Amino acid sequence: MLEEERFLHGSALLLCISLGSLLFGVAVSEIPLGSKLSVEENNSWVSSNGDFAIGFYNRPDLPNQFSVGIRFNSKSIPVDKQIVVWVAGADVTVSNNSYFQLRENGELVLFDALQSQEVWTSKTSQLSVALAFLRDDGNLVLLNEKKDVIWQSFDNPTDALLPGQRLSSSRILRAASQNYVSSVYSLCMNVSGQLQLRWESSITYWRAGGPSHSNLSAVLTPDGSLQLVAPNLGPVWSVFGEDHNDTVRFRFLRLDVDGNLRLYSWIEVSQTWRSVWQAVENQCNVFATCDQRGICAFNASGSPVCTCPFHHTAHSNSKCLVSSRHECKSGSIMVEHASMFLYGIYPVNDSISLTSLDQCKSMCLSDSSCTAVTFTNDGNPKCRMMKTQYVSGYSDSSFSSTSFVKRCSDPIAVDPIFQMKSPPQAHKESYKICIPCIVGAASGTIFVFVVIHLGIGFYLYKRRNTYRRMAAVAYSSPESKCLIMLSFTEIKDLTGNFNLQIGPKMFKGALSHNQPVAVKKLEATIEARKFRAAVSKVGSIYHKGLVKLEGYCCELDHRYLVYEYAKNGSVEKYIDDPTLAERLTWRKRMEICLSVSRAIFYLHTECREFLCHGNLKCENIVLDENFEAKVNEFGLGMLYGETATHRASAQKDVEDFGKIVLILVSGFKEVNDVFDWVYKEWMEGHPKNVVDKRLEDEVDAQELERALRIAFWCLQADERVKPSMGEVVKVLEGTLPVDPPPPLFGCWRAPREEEDSSELGSKTLGL
Repeated sequence: MLEEERFLHGSALLLCISLGSLLFGVAVSEIPLGSKLSVEENNSWVSSNGDFAIGFYNRPDLPNQFSVGIRFNSKSIPVDKQIVVWVAGADVTVSNNSYFQLRENGELVLFDALQSQEVWTSKTSQLSVALAFLRDDGNLVLLNEKKDVIWQSFDNPTDALLPGQRLSSSRILRAASQNYVSSVYSLCMNVSGQLQLRWESSITYWRAGGPSHSNLSAVLTPDGSLQLVAPNLGPVWSVFGEDHNDTVRFRFLRLDVDGNLRLYSWIEVSQTWRSVWQAVENQCNVFATCDQRGICAFNASGSPVCTCPFHHTAHSNSKCLVSSRHECKSGSIMVEHASMFLYGIYPVNDSISLTSLDQCKSMCLSDSSCTAVTFTNDGNPKCRMMKTQYVSGYSDSSFSSTSFVKRCSDPIAVDPIFQMKSPPQAHKESYKICIPCIVGAASGTIFVFVVIHLGIGFYLYKRRNTYRRMAAVAYSSPESKCLIMLSFTEIKDLTGNFNLQIGPKMFKGALSHNQPVAVKKLEATIEARKFRAAVSKVGSIYHKGLVKLEGYCCELDHRYLVYEYAKNGSVEKYIDDPTLAERLTWRKRMEICLSVSRAIFYLHTECREFLCHGNLKCENIVLDENFEAKVNEFGLGMLYGETATHRASAQKDVEDFGKIVLILVSGFKEVNDVFDWVYKEWMEGHPKNVVDKRLEDEVDAQELERALRIAFWCLQADERVKPSMGEVVKVLEGTLPVDPPPPLFGCWRAPREEEDSSELGSKTLGL
């Protein structure tokens, strides 16, 4: 079943490639500057041997949306099976009348007619590109006058690799998105030389190779093997497809939407693509392969299917969630599921302890936030406890693990079969019908009926707020994933009538069981429907570097957001206060930079849907009780109807992040006035001159160099050269080298101005 869904999704893309692309495709050896492909003309550029073509195709899961992709184009492959192996901008789509062009300045540009702007570029306008060429191996390259490769699609893979194409440690494969939802599955090469399949970048569920080599790259060979290759050493690890060394004309490796990595070969006889190797043999071992649709099991035919064992009644909702009720009037019971292994998702934070089966069940019953446990005993009895509604896993009769799911005890049902008295014998004499009696009885019955219903209505009206309070009280666990809705009265109660203000329009409060929260007041003019939609999206996002949204209030003209409370406040106050600044050691500042970059990277690319912050600054970075940094107030742009494109929004976050890095390094709250001075000091080889003087001699020179370089790249005036947040994370982790950045906008001025600026900077910094 899962295999069929995965294959059908891939095939659906092919069915939507118009036959017109074949009719209008022209085999060309060179693509001159100025060449253009358009949705309306449905034309394409074709390799000289005709095996590959690039052009627009319709996205089957997104009506009236188009992407530009390189696909197989051989006449031996039917149109509906011409697989797309590269997409410009990966998940980027455009509307009708849009175009893809190699401009005169040498830059490939995807222009969306609906937005009237570029949504993807190759960023090659300054690299002296002379022409483009779609090679016979499916690689789209940009060349200069000397025919040197300036840019190539092989260096920017999406979800597939072609023979000869390499995946280095700085690149990533991500499974195709579906219905505007970005995939959570990726394939990457880590710096230790391991090829890894990951879910949400936090769970590695398959790996190949070992940590004995570095600087490895993965490559698909024409003879049907996947290899890890080291420079000057050749292959250090290999796997082979079933048809290895057979005569096969077309192959490709793809990370499918179900999270499995597969090698495909074109079978001429059957006219089909056949999977000849897959990374994870048992599909159920792909982490969260069923996501929110339950657990993975095998049907009678041996195919993996998703089942929902937690529901005892029919549900129209496609989600399969365990019970979220943690306080049950009738008590809780543990429902046993033999031969089943469960784990929590959204978030992945299961706790594992060594204990017995009975103790495992007892711990869950006594913990109000526990939703399920899995007990395994392979020599070490382990209890895996979950505290989320979002539970997935797999089931097989051969498993020795046993799972227990908590649910409220059902009330004892009343036996509907009860003994009835035998009806009395009917009197033989007849009775006359008493009309006045019937009227009186009917009137009395109606009167009693009306009184009872009026009483019930009045009772429900009076108890409405009480029930809301009970719903809020039911939310008693910090780990719960229930987004609670509060009335304005409850907001006033939990904040003590807004008695303690902790920031601009931000107040401290407490939920049930004294759980502290921060309450943010928003503009009352926000449309209720838009507000609830945005809150629902933000409330479904969980990341350790993001402040969790606990609840909200949307009542009449009141709009409030309820966040988890960060005990140590914002980073901004630590920068301002000389005493508090001592706690921001160099190590802590670099940890803050890395934590924030990972959180923004998650919002941009690893969230289920793209989300930007839009207002990233030290004020919105808070420190929890463990002094760990978390990003607050993300996604608020949706509330105000901001419609900036993904690219523009992402670049705004990147620029804001660059400013934060310079603030943390220099200790200056406002960095706009010291940009030039900081860059000049760095250029002259004195980077330590810009470090906050309140820091002792603990600065790591290499970390400082990386931080300044990536900050300068983030602050470039040319938005086309700004890095992505993924690249920022890798640089700060030390897993990706970073070149010296060019001058910032406005850095180079007249010598006299530079001297004045330097003197001013020296005076300001007390040098």
